[in-house]
Amino acid sequence: QVQLVESGGGLVQAGDSLRLSCAGSGRSFSNNAMGWFRQGPGNEREFVATISWNGDSTYYADSVKGRFTFSRDNAKNTVYLQMNSLKPEDTAVYYCAATPYRTNYPRRAPNDYNYWGQGTQVTVSS
Repeated sequence: QVQLVESGGGLVQAGDSLRLSCAGSGRSFSNNAMGWFRQGPGNEREFVATISWNGDSTYYADSVKGRFTFSRDNAKNTVYLQMNSLKPEDTAVYYCAATPYRTNYPRRAPNDYNYWGQGTQVTVSS
């Protein structure tokens, strides 16, 4: 069974940091571009960041640029999202996803992703 499992979410205060992890199982994702999305209460799922298959290229939504860092460890079949200077508006369920593409081109649409994790809640209090 192919799975992506996120972890690392929690309740923090504004200005704090969190590191999300997403571990793949059932197959290797080392040749797949990966992404993070989030969905806040009453909102649509929105793009957060994407990383190329080899980690050489990253692309971020303007709302998180300079605060979030996307990285990957293909040997561990795991990707990470380091989130610094968190704001209350970052509160959402965060989802890890994999594309079927071995590409450096930034994929920002949810429809570009064919594997999804179950999500992890991040709550930032003011």
